[in-house]
Amino acid sequence: MSDFRVAPARLDGNGYRILEDASLAGRNTFRVDARAALLVDVRDTAALAEVFAFPLLARVPLLVLGEGSNLLLTRNVDGAVLTLSTRGIAIIAEPDGEAIVRAEAGENWNDLVHWTLGHGLAGLENLALIPGTVGAAPIQNIGAYGVELSEFVHAVEAWDRTAKAPVRFDAAACAFAYRDSLFKREPGRYLVTALQLRLTRTPALRLDYAGVREELAAMNVAQPTPGLVAEAISRLRRRKLPDPAVIGNAGSFFKNPIVDADAAAALKATHAGLPTWPLPDGRCKLSAAWLIEQAGFKGIRDGDAGIAAQHALVLVNHGGATGAQLWALAQRVQAGVTERFGVVLEAEPRIV
Repeated sequence: MSDFRVAPARLDGNGYRILEDASLAGRNTFRVDARAALLVDVRDTAALAEVFAFPLLARVPLLVLGEGSNLLLTRNVDGAVLTLSTRGIAIIAEPDGEAIVRAEAGENWNDLVHWTLGHGLAGLENLALIPGTVGAAPIQNIGAYGVELSEFVHAVEAWDRTAKAPVRFDAAACAFAYRDSLFKREPGRYLVTALQLRLTRTPALRLDYAGVREELAAMNVAQPTPGLVAEAISRLRRRKLPDPAVIGNAGSFFKNPIVDADAAAALKATHAGLPTWPLPDGRCKLSAAWLIEQAGFKGIRDGDAGIAAQHALVLVNHGGATGAQLWALAQRVQAGVTERFGVVLEAEPRIV
């Protein structure tokens, strides 16, 4: 850190802090004990120009880290890890029956969902209890229970490391796709700093995803509201997915694979129980959880690396697994599903 002309362990600046040889064990939900050569914590986006002006940061790889809930660290990070701990949520415009909500990247996603519900705004209820920060949400185009974030994005604000300036993208420019976006495809260039969402005051509830109506019925809800839907979704998620506070995991580890209609029909012909969902482009989405369970991997354990017993999509750390051991098990699952079904599973989190 000689570039910073300070004592070698730490630098405190106006709106940021830089640490050398920092532990990341408490900054990833797998609780993998990895370290970063440099950890840059930014508390004010106005400091980004100064931070990125340091010559050292221009020379080393940069990993942007939110709450570490969509990440598997298989090794120490030789370059720099940057976190945004910025805060702030506000309604910045109110077109007829709608509101544009702006949230800083460092806000917790689930806190934002409940803030919007508390202000009478609907749309995000099906995305309740997804772990992570607001800044990570558009990168992954998070989705759950029949809803994707891209449906509500008004704009994404970011820092462009190439142009060395703040930029703003409307929803179309973000190039959203299934668990994908412009920001994911160019991970070294854009740092998401804030998210603008267009939400409505007239709910159009989405209740058709498996289990949602049944959960509402179990709650004795006859007239659902966005808040009650969020509660039902949260109950479903808590029951199906292991809590990262109890056992290390990053939620769903594998994407549901998408295949062409002929391939889906061929698989259904030999595996009648395979859940499939037709897509508007004529292709079909398959259930990765079903494929993994049928291939015999649900609940398995290899040392402290395992697949959750309650949900086959979830890779878990039972205590002392390294990132490399977790990734080795994930690759074993991928190979087993390909061998059994001829389908290639992709990891949903970012693998470092």
